[in-house]
Amino acid sequence: MIDFSLPAELVELRDRVRSFIEEKIVPLESDPRQTPHGPTEEMRLEMVALARKAGLLSPHGPKQYGGLGLDHRGMAVVFEAAGWSTLGPLALNIQAPDEGNTNLLNVVATPEQKKKFLEPLVRGEIRTVFSMTEPDGGAGSDPSLMKTTARQVGQDWVIDGTKWLITGAPGADINIVMARSIDAAGRDVGATMFLVDMDAPGFRIVRMLDTIDSNSPGGHCVVEFKGVKVGPERILGEIGAGFRYAQVRLGPARLTHCMRWLGAAARAHAVAVDYAKRRQSFGQRIGDHQGVGFMLADNEIELNLCRLSIWHCAWLLDQHDRARDETSMAKVFCSEALGRVVDRSLQILGGLGITRDTVVERIYRDIRPFRIYDGPSEVHRHALARRIMNRN
Repeated sequence: MIDFSLPAELVELRDRVRSFIEEKIVPLESDPRQTPHGPTEEMRLEMVALARKAGLLSPHGPKQYGGLGLDHRGMAVVFEAAGWSTLGPLALNIQAPDEGNTNLLNVVATPEQKKKFLEPLVRGEIRTVFSMTEPDGGAGSDPSLMKTTARQVGQDWVIDGTKWLITGAPGADINIVMARSIDAAGRDVGATMFLVDMDAPGFRIVRMLDTIDSNSPGGHCVVEFKGVKVGPERILGEIGAGFRYAQVRLGPARLTHCMRWLGAAARAHAVAVDYAKRRQSFGQRIGDHQGVGFMLADNEIELNLCRLSIWHCAWLLDQHDRARDETSMAKVFCSEALGRVVDRSLQILGGLGITRDTVVERIYRDIRPFRIYDGPSEVHRHALARRIMNRN
C-alpha cells in the first residue's frame, strides 16, 4: 500500500514555501520587468536571491551543491506550492529547462562537468538550454528524424544544424545539444549530447518566436549551429547514448511539469471560488447556481485526481526509478485536466477572466502549451496504445 501521509518536516517545508510565495513572489506578478519573452534576468536573479535568503533555493538540487536534495515525493509537494505563482518556479530555480537539466547533469555528467556546470546551476547563478527540437521535418516527437549532426574531426566534434522552440537561449550560459554523431570513419553512431557554450563561434540565435506563453526567461528561439567545434571534454555521457540519456531527463521532467502546473491551476480555481462567493446574479451568489457550482465541483475533482496521479508517479520514481508509462499517462491526464480547471475558472469569472485584473488570464495562456511540450498528448497516447497492443 502506498503511504500518502507527509512527514512533519515536509509539511513544514511546504508551508514555508507557501508563505514565501504569497508574501514575496505574488506581489511581483505585476512587475514591469516581465516581457512577452519572460521576466528579465535582473528580475530572475532578484527572486533567486530572495529564495536563497529564505533557504528555499533549488529544492531538487543535490545537497553537495547547495540544493535541498528532495526526493520525488518531496518535490511533488514543494513544486505544487511554488506553482501558486507563475513566478514561483523561477524564484525557487525549478523552472524548465533548468530543472530537467539539473537532473540530467547530476546523473550523467563527469565530476569535472558537475563542478563547472551543475554547481552554479543549482546555486541559481546561471541558466541552461536543452536543444533537441528541430524545424522543417527534423526531430520533434519523433527524435529519429534528427538532422543536426556532430562530425568527428580528430579529437574534436563539429556541430551543424538548426533547432527551434529552444527555451531560454538569450542570457543562458550553456547549451545541452542533441546531435547525430558521425565518427571519423563516417559512420552514424547514434545521437549524442554535447555541452556547448552560448558564445561559441558558429552558434547564433536566429530569431525569437512570439508564443502564447510568457513564463520562461528568454522565451523560445530558433538557433543555428555552423561549424561549432567542441572538444571531447564537452561530450555529455557516452557517444551514441543521447536518446537513452534523454529519457533520464524527460521522464521525471514530465512529472515535474505536472507538479508546477497543479499549483497554478489550484490558484486559478481559488480565484474563481472567491469570485463565485462574492458575485451576485439573479438574487443569489453565482456559485449557488448549478451551472457555476458544478464547474467548481469538477475543478475540485480534477485537482485532487491530478494530485493523486502525481504522488503515485513520484512514489514509483522514488522506489525504482522506472515509471515510463505512468509518467506518460500522468502528463497526458494532468495537462488536459488542469487545462480544463483553468478554462472553467476563466469562464466563471466571465468578462473579468479575459482581463489582466486577475492572474487567471496569464495562467490560461501559459498552461495551454503544456499539452504540447515534452510530448503532445496524441504522441503519448500513440506510444501507450502501441505498448498495449504488443503485450502478451
